[in-house]
Amino acid sequence: MLSYIIEGGRKLEGTVPISGSKNASLPIIAGSILSGRTTKLYNVPNIHDTQITLKILGLLGAKVKKNSGKIEINTKEMNKTEIPEDLMRQMRSTVIMAGALIGRFKEATFSYPGDYDI
Repeated sequence: MLSYIIEGGRKLEGTVPISGSKNASLPIIAGSILSGRTTKLYNVPNIHDTQITLKILGLLGAKVKKNSGKIEINTKEMNKTEIPEDLMRQMRSTVIMAGALIGRFKEATFSYPGDYDI
């Protein structure tokens, strides 16, 4: 087991910025489809999965703005329900967007999510 031994008699103090959670962010981003309005999110991790999810939203007609750690997603003018296969296959969690599309538009077209053969 790895351990750290700190000697010196000085108090440790400071701050560490904590990134937002991917597993919390992705369903919230998908849920923005249901509102048909502008959703503002803060502390969303800037990682591949969130980037792909936001790209899909843009292709579906949502307006996505990123500014100083804030993401604004406007789904009011969103009008498409087909998730492009190449983006759908980049990660398994894209399937959560299908549920939001069905909830709002009563339809969704998508391929098998992720690149895993099960």
